[in-house]
Amino acid sequence: MNPKAMHNISYGLFVLTTNLYKDNGCIINTAIQVTSEPNRISIAVNKANLTHDLVKESGEFNISVISEDADFELFKRFGFQSGRSSSKFDGFEDYSYSANGIAYVTKGVNSYISAKVVSSTDLGTHTLFIADVTDMDVISSVPSATYAYYHANIKPKPQPKDAEKSGKTIWRCTVCGYEYEGEELPPDFVCPLCKHPASDFEKVIG
Repeated sequence: MNPKAMHNISYGLFVLTTNLYKDNGCIINTAIQVTSEPNRISIAVNKANLTHDLVKESGEFNISVISEDADFELFKRFGFQSGRSSSKFDGFEDYSYSANGIAYVTKGVNSYISAKVVSSTDLGTHTLFIADVTDMDVISSVPSATYAYYHANIKPKPQPKDAEKSGKTIWRCTVCGYEYEGEELPPDFVCPLCKHPASDFEKVIG
């Protein structure tokens, strides 16, 4: 079985934001409209993210649809640091607040959608939230960035470590570029940056 087949499924990319005692957000790649009457969307969020806990407790969120003019700094801010140890909105100016009082991103996105959770399903590592759309608006006409577009045009190509001299084996996350040194990658390893599993790592030098 070749797990890379999963990479061929087309995904969008979104900044999921919410607040309870603080503004917080994270990058997700699963947000879809599930019904039009009533207008409902679903999102899947990794339980390791603080944003997950805030959405679960508050029951409300925004998603900002990332567009092709987004830069890597947006991903670094909302995808590669933890809201548990830092404030993701500190020094960040490209956002506003929607009618529900939750922040949404205004640069590098083409629209935002506000929603209120109506049900949730435990998926093990993630929670699937079903939510009613309460507000939405278009910000720009720039096309939405797909997962493939991000890898081809936004994410910097990682520079391999000088492992030839050290004789060490490198395992690289195909999602964010994080590198793990070791002869074998533990099967239960989770990327500390993007929270993807060992199946999303490739052996690049050995």
